[in-house]
Amino acid sequence: MSAVRRRVSHPLRVILVGMVVLACLVLTGSWALVHGAARDRVLTAHSAPNRDVALVLGAGLNADGSPSLYLAGRLRAAYDLYVSQKVKVILVSGDNRTVTYSEPGAMRSYLRLLGVPDRDVVADYAGLDTYDSCYRARNIFGVNSVTVVGQSYHLDRAVATCRSIGIDDTIGVSDEQSHDTSTWRTGEMREIPANVKFVWDRVTHRKPILGQRETSVTDALAEHDR
Repeated sequence: MSAVRRRVSHPLRVILVGMVVLACLVLTGSWALVHGAARDRVLTAHSAPNRDVALVLGAGLNADGSPSLYLAGRLRAAYDLYVSQKVKVILVSGDNRTVTYSEPGAMRSYLRLLGVPDRDVVADYAGLDTYDSCYRARNIFGVNSVTVVGQSYHLDRAVATCRSIGIDDTIGVSDEQSHDTSTWRTGEMREIPANVKFVWDRVTHRKPILGQRETSVTDALAEHDR
């Protein structure tokens, strides 16, 4: 009986080992693709070169509808870029799942309180994830030069995503001031499957929610050039 069990368990072990090896290859391969595409493109606000648009990705809201700690940090970093004239327009992109939950609306209000005029803030209400936000920035809002603003643990993926869908002139600027250890750790762990999802989205050419072409970003940029 023990010999039979050994014969049965041997192919099972081979399958399990093969699955583990495949999983490791997928994880390391996706990590390498992401970090290779973003190499030398994640900078500090001080060292960042000028770009036309800052893209601020959603990062959740508090129970009262205000930006979460990390989202507020991203918005302050975008504001710093704006007042130092390193970007001209701020595109806020996030989830607008219900009437009472609107990341772009909260982001626009927060920037208004900081002193950014409404004419220089454009809201994308269908940025359900990083891929959607980057894809729509290029294909709906006509963005071809961008500074993505976020926390460092996810910026490589954000930069890689924007570059992969045609915004090659992409850099990332990180907010490191808003730091909550447990949330940060969770974010770092989340990047492991998120990198794999990024590769899958690109391989399958997933198309997010689209719609009519928007001219709000290009119109705002044209005002600056007058």
